[in-house]
Amino acid sequence: MKDLEKKIEENKKRNKKFMKEFEEYLKEKNLKDKTIKKHLSNVDLFINDYLNYYDIETPEEGINSVYSFLSGWFIEKCMWATVYTTKETAASIKKFYAYMSEKGYVKKEDYKELCEELKDSMDEILEYLDAFDNGTYYDMF
Repeated sequence: MKDLEKKIEENKKRNKKFMKEFEEYLKEKNLKDKTIKKHLSNVDLFINDYLNYYDIETPEEGINSVYSFLSGWFIEKCMWATVYTTKETAASIKKFYAYMSEKGYVKKEDYKELCEELKDSMDEILEYLDAFDNGTYYDMF
């Protein structure tokens, strides 16, 4: 258990650094403060709540967990999950991994694969969201 707690604490420290750098990256893109705040909040949920407690992965490893986050955990755990917030969260995570790719934290190829995966699977993710809202989500599996 101590090793797990240690990894979580290490991830938290690294995530703070990533979040600070990501904020600067967004500011350099001349985004509005409100937009930056929303992207930071969405990414914080993904890397600090989902990756660090559910999957216990670093953001670098988490590039392969975005689909499972959006199609499962986000829908089930976030009461505010709507078509809009799901797409918004996906866009925030995509921007985060664009930054991670530009800085060399993740491979450009992995980032391109993520973009393709999000593009190809968004309709399916939204179907899961609709099924969850209609009470048929768990029947799909």
